[in-house]
Amino acid sequence: MDMKYAREYLLAKPEAKEDFPFGPDVIVFKVKSKMFALLSSPGGKNTDKRPQMNLKCDPLEATQLRDVFDDVVAGYHMNKKHWNTLYLSDSQYGCDIPQGEVERQIDNSYGLVLRGMTKAERRSLEIVYSSEQLYCGDAKK
Repeated sequence: MDMKYAREYLLAKPEAKEDFPFGPDVIVFKVKSKMFALLSSPGGKNTDKRPQMNLKCDPLEATQLRDVFDDVVAGYHMNKKHWNTLYLSDSQYGCDIPQGEVERQIDNSYGLVLRGMTKAERRSLEIVYSSEQLYCGDAKK
C-alpha cells in the first residue's frame, strides 16, 4: 500500500479528520479529537527513506505482527507496547504486508480508539453511521 491510498483509506473512516501538529510531513488522523493513525513521508521528521504509518494495536497482536512482517516494527516515537509502525511501499521500495492486512490494521486501530471513547461520544457517531461501518474486522467486540 502506498501513502496516497493509505491517506484515502484513513479519511474514509467515519468522522476521520487530518491534522498537522508536527508540520507538513506528518499527517495525524483523528476521530473526535482522538488520534488513531499517523502517516509520514520520507524526509523531514521521518529520517527513514520510506513512507511510514503508525497505528494503534492490541499489545499481544502488536508483537505478533512484528514477528510475521519485516515491515512492521515497534511504534516510532510512540508507546511501543500499543503502537506499531508500518513501512509502506513507494516507487523505490516494496512492502511485505498485503494491502488487505494493512486495511485490517487501520480498521483495528480505528476501532480501538472508538472503544476508548465515552458512551456519549460513540453514540453520536452511531446516530450518523451504522455500526457495520464503524466497527470493522477484529475491532467489533
